Amino acid sequence: MYTSEHEWVEISGNIATIGITDFAQSELGDIIFLEFPTVEENFNDGDVFGTIEAVKTVSDMYMPLTGKVVEVNEDLNDTPEQVNEDPYKNGWMVKIELDNNADQSKLLDAKSYIELIG
Repeated sequence: MYTSEHEWVEISGNIATIGITDFAQSELGDIIFLEFPTVEENFNDGDVFGTIEAVKTVSDMYMPLTGKVVEVNEDLNDTPEQVNEDPYKNGWMVKIELDNNADQSKLLDAKSYIELIG
């Protein structure tokens, strides 16, 4: 699933893995630094949960669903270029435990996201 802010979301049970899309990383260019939230931090959907710094710009990352951060991808501290090289596997950003009231209805399927960026 995707957001209109160019994050992707993969949900497995009550855990959502979140990153930025291939389109977003290509628009940003070479990523050089990422700032993540702390584990156990709670977010509502739409909250800024971190920043992503590329050579030319800095951009906020928006939480797509309400939940609590349970893991951050610490590997990206040393190798942020993984977001450019493999945004959907090694370039994931955070994992959250979904709140019981997390509203998934705003998420886009692949077809809708392709139409958005088309």
